[in-house]
Amino acid sequence: MRVKAVLLDMDGTIVDAFPPIIRALNQTFREFALPQMTPQEVKRHTGKGDCSMKALFGERKEQAAARFLEIHDEDYLDKIRPLDGAETLFQWLQAHGIPTAIVTSKSQIRAEAQLDALHWTHYFDTVIGKMDGRPEKPDPGPILLACEQLGIQAEHSVMIGDGIADMKSATRAGSRGLGLCDAFTAEELTDVGASACFHSLTEVHTWLKTAIN
Repeated sequence: MRVKAVLLDMDGTIVDAFPPIIRALNQTFREFALPQMTPQEVKRHTGKGDCSMKALFGERKEQAAARFLEIHDEDYLDKIRPLDGAETLFQWLQAHGIPTAIVTSKSQIRAEAQLDALHWTHYFDTVIGKMDGRPEKPDPGPILLACEQLGIQAEHSVMIGDGIADMKSATRAGSRGLGLCDAFTAEELTDVGASACFHSLTEVHTWLKTAIN
């Protein structure tokens, strides 16, 4: 089926925003006398959609979450870096009039701030981030909401992401998941519903040229 809309995860998919996440999480772990995580463990944990502070800190989740955000927000906008091929892909989608959305588990305000810092806001028709009362991936809700705001049925969209939660959310919504292999292997992403897997946004871009044109 021809692709009529493109949805993209943010961290690990179009930007490398993990350094401030890893630093803030591990500093919070130290302050709460808990074991550290390696960078790969942090990526896999967040990519599973099981990154609630309760899972990590139990009954101290609210205190830990506040401390994590305090540390994270010190310099995160200075640390984010675009991934190769991201802006070229956005420009191509915009030139072809393809509705495009961000669907992320990052908070709405931080997602919008990252896009603004990168001067990317104009590339996206809508941004669906974490908000009170809004379900998070792997729930299909964020993808369905993005498609509704784009005026596109989910089955005519693709969801590009690097995590298990991205692929599960896409499958449950009726979208097609395109997986980027980094923290997870192609086999892991395919097992949870990815239609195809790639090693870079440049490869995804090449696939989309066939699916859209």
